[in-house]
Amino acid sequence: MLSRTGGAACGPRREYRSRASVRGVGLIEVMVSVLVLAVGLLGVAAMQSVALRGGQSSLESTQAVIQTNAILEAMRVNRATADGFNTGGMLCEAPSVGHPIVQVWIGDLKNSIGTDGDETTCAQIAGCPEACVITVRWDDSRAGGQGGRELVTAAQL
Repeated sequence: MLSRTGGAACGPRREYRSRASVRGVGLIEVMVSVLVLAVGLLGVAAMQSVALRGGQSSLESTQAVIQTNAILEAMRVNRATADGFNTGGMLCEAPSVGHPIVQVWIGDLKNSIGTDGDETTCAQIAGCPEACVITVRWDDSRAGGQGGRELVTAAQL
């Protein structure tokens, strides 16, 4: 090591190092830090994916509640014909006969929850006008769920 020592008039002692003794960050250290960063970023990406699937499932549930409330309000407006809203079973396609509001509602339900050509989004209206029970069923696997989900709403008009 090179050093220079000075007397009292020259000031404090200073040390100079040669270039060979000065070492930077090694390649292994850089590779390890990049590996740690990559694992962390993969974790963030996985969390983002889970959050998006959960958001999709929540959106579909909210749309089912909104559509259920919409048909209930339509029945309240049309109390005189509320018994015509009963579907007589689970409908997975808009019926060609029956109450026209139910036909439109099934189409809206499929547009808001299902996809084009969807066969899994179905609904049933029973017990109206005294004790209406509205059941909506759809496939939640797209949102990372177990498959079929069902929302049942009971209301009196």
